[in-house]
Amino acid sequence: MPGAGRAAGVRRLRPQRPEEPPAREDEDLLLAAAYVSDAQYNRNVPFETSPRAIRLYYFYNHWTMQVAIYFFICVDLSLALFEEPALFPLPFLATSIAEVLCLTAFFGRLVHFAKVTPQMVFWKDTKNICIMVTIVLTLIDLIIYGSLEAVNIHSIRWSRALRPVFLINFPESRQIRRTFRSIRNTLPDILYVFLLFMFSVLIFSLMALKLFGVRSLKTVEGLPYFTDILEIAFELYVLVTTANSPDVMMPAYNFSRWYSLYFITYIIINTYIFMSVFLAVVYNNYRKHLKNEILKLAYLKRRKMIEAFNILKVKVGTEFVVTEAQWKRLAKIVMPHISSPHLELLLRISDEGQKGHVDKMNFLRLADLLNIQVVAINIKRHPLEDWMPRVYQSSASLLVQRMVRHRIFVWVYDVIILVNAIFIALDEKKPFISNAEWLFLSLYIIEILLKLYTYEPRAYFGRKQFWNWFDTLIIIAALVATVANATIQSAGNYNSQQILDIVLILRILRLLRIIVSIQRFRLIVTTLINIGPTILTFGGLVLVVYYVFAIIGMEAFQGKVWFFDPNFTTPEAQVCGNPALTGSAFARDHYCKNNFNDLASSFIVLMELTVVNQWHVLAGGFALVTHQAAKLYFISFHIVVVILIVNIFIAFILEAFFVAYSLEKSEVETAIEKKIQELGVGVQEEEMQDGKLIDNMDAKDSGFSGDDGDNKRKALKGLYFRIASKKYRTVDALLQQMFESEITPEDEGPSLDEILNLSPSDIYPKNPSFGNSA
Repeated sequence: MPGAGRAAGVRRLRPQRPEEPPAREDEDLLLAAAYVSDAQYNRNVPFETSPRAIRLYYFYNHWTMQVAIYFFICVDLSLALFEEPALFPLPFLATSIAEVLCLTAFFGRLVHFAKVTPQMVFWKDTKNICIMVTIVLTLIDLIIYGSLEAVNIHSIRWSRALRPVFLINFPESRQIRRTFRSIRNTLPDILYVFLLFMFSVLIFSLMALKLFGVRSLKTVEGLPYFTDILEIAFELYVLVTTANSPDVMMPAYNFSRWYSLYFITYIIINTYIFMSVFLAVVYNNYRKHLKNEILKLAYLKRRKMIEAFNILKVKVGTEFVVTEAQWKRLAKIVMPHISSPHLELLLRISDEGQKGHVDKMNFLRLADLLNIQVVAINIKRHPLEDWMPRVYQSSASLLVQRMVRHRIFVWVYDVIILVNAIFIALDEKKPFISNAEWLFLSLYIIEILLKLYTYEPRAYFGRKQFWNWFDTLIIIAALVATVANATIQSAGNYNSQQILDIVLILRILRLLRIIVSIQRFRLIVTTLINIGPTILTFGGLVLVVYYVFAIIGMEAFQGKVWFFDPNFTTPEAQVCGNPALTGSAFARDHYCKNNFNDLASSFIVLMELTVVNQWHVLAGGFALVTHQAAKLYFISFHIVVVILIVNIFIAFILEAFFVAYSLEKSEVETAIEKKIQELGVGVQEEEMQDGKLIDNMDAKDSGFSGDDGDNKRKALKGLYFRIASKKYRTVDALLQQMFESEITPEDEGPSLDEILNLSPSDIYPKNPSFGNSA
C-alpha cells in the first residue's frame, strides 16, 4: 500500500498495560468484540458476560445459525402450499411431521437464546413469550386436527395464521418488528382521521338513500339502485378507490345531470382530501417514530462502544486509550475477512497522530468505520503490456486506447443503442430490419473487445462490476440465440417461437445499457440499490399480512369458486361452478381463476385487491357465494394494506430515498476519504469511468492527444481505495445518517432504562420555541 510506512521521527508512546493472563486477555477481547459487533449490526441483545455465554452468543449470531432459522421459517410458511386446500397435495402425516420439525428448531433456537441472556431479561421479553405461546397453540391445533381427521371429521387449521409470528419475533427480524412498532405507534393518530372519514361516508350514504332510494332507479343489471343503507355505504367506500367510477354514478346521472354534483362533491372530499390527509398523517407520524427508533439505536450503539472501550482501555499519561495491537486484534475478530491494507487504513484514521494507540473518541467510531464499505482497488498492468509491450505501447495502440477511454466513445454507443431501439420497434420480418440486427450485434461485440483490449480484464470483470457482467452476458446470450434461430430457420421451414421470444427479450434488455451512460440515471439506480434492503423490510411486512389474509381467505372461501378450461361450455363453467354467481359481474367477467383454492391463487387475489381496480367485483362475487358479511374481509384488507401499509411504505421509501440521494457525506465517510487522499491512495468513483475499477485515470482527458494521461496511467499501479457506491453494510447505518448530527461525539447518552423508554415527545417538544426549534 503506497505510503504505508510510518513517518520518520514520530515518537511512539507505548502504554503499559497491567499484566494479565493470556486467557483472561483473550476473554476480554472476545467480550469487547461482541459489544462492537452488536454496535455494528445494531443488535440490542443483553447477554451474559461469562466466557461460556460469550462463546454461545458468538455461535448464536453465526451466519450459519441465522441461515438455518430462516430456512425453517421458510419451510414452515411454505407448508400451506401442501396442506388442504393445497397446490401440491401431501398427506397430513407428512406436513405435520415437517411442522413438528420446524417447531423443534424454533424451540431449540429459543433455548439457545435463553442460555446467553439473563433469566430475568428472557422472561420479560414479549418476543420470547409470543414464540412459546405460538408453539404450544400450534401443537394443540395439530393434535385436535389430526384426531378429527382420523375419524373423518373436517375441521379448521386455525393455527396456520399464526406462523408469521416466528418470522416477526426472532431477534434476526428486528427490521420487521420496527416497522410493526411504527404502525402500532401511528395507529392512534390515524384512527381519528379514519373515524372522521367513515363519518363522512355515512353522511353521504344517508344523503344518497334519501335522494335516490325513493326514485325507483335501476342499475344496469336491473337491480334496485341505492335502496339499502349498507349496500350504499359499501358502494361509496369503493368509490373512494375509484374502482367503480363512473358506473356507480350512471343511474343517477342518467336520471338528472344535477345529481352529478353529489358524486363530484363526494369524490373531492373523500378521495382527494381525506386520502391526502391519510398520507400526510401517516408520513408525519412515521417519521416522528422512526426518528425515535433510530435515536434509540444510536444511543445503544454508543453505550456498547463505551462498554468495549472500558474493557480494553489502558492509561497513558492522563487519558485512557486502547493500544494499537489490541485495536487490530479487535477489528480482526469483528470482521475476520478484512484485508491488511484496509485494516491499516482504518488504523491511520483512528490513530491520527500515529502514537501507537487509539483514544476514546476515535475508538467509538470503530463500528461506523466498519459499516462503511471501502473498495480496495488493485490496479495491475494489462496482460498484453507484458506479453507484447512494443505492440501494446505503439502509437496506434495508444490511439485506440485513448479513443475507448474518451467520453465521445460512450456517446457514440449511446446513439447506437437509441437507433437500435427504433429498429426493434419496426417490423423485423423485413430483410433490411433483420439484417440490421446483425450489424448492431457486431457493433456491441466490437465494443466489448475494444474495452477488454483497453482495460485490464480481471478488473473489468471484477466482483463488483455488475453492469460489465450484465452487458457482456446479454450480448453473448443474444449472439447465441440469434445464431441458433438463424441456423434452425436455414435448416428448414421450422421456426422456434420460444427462441424468437428469447431473442426479442434479449434485444430489449440491451437497451438497459443506457442507464450506465447517463449520470442522473446511474445516480437514481445507485440510490435505489442503496435503499434496497429497506424495501425488502417492507417486503417482509407485506408477506406477513398477505399470509395471514390468505390463510383466512382459504378457510372462508375454498371450494366456493372453481376455474374451468376455456373450452368448457357447460352452464356450470359459465358461473364458475357456483349457481349463486349466475348473472353476476364476477361470472360475466370470467374471474373464476381468482379464487382461494390454494395459497398461490390466494396471493394473486390479494395482489389484485392491493391494486384496487375492480376489487368490488371480487368482493361482490365472494359475498354472493357465502354471505354479504364477507365484504368485511375485503374492506379490512383494503384498510390494512392499501390505506395503512402502502402509505407507510410510501413514507418509508420517501425518507430513505431522501437520505440516500440528497444528504451530505457523514463525518465518518469524510474522515475515510480525507485519510485516503492524504495517503495518496485515493481513486474517485467518477474517475473510474462509471465505476469500473480499472486503470483508466485519464478518462477525463478532453482530447485524443497529449502524453500527460499516459504518464498518469503508467504511474497508477498498486493498491488504491475508494468508498463504494453502496456504502452501507446495514439498513440501520443508512437511516442513522439522518439523525447522527443530533448526537455530539462527547454525548454518552442517557441511561439504558431512559433509552429504552424514549418517546417521540422527548424528541419533539410539545410547545416549541424559537430557540429549541433552531
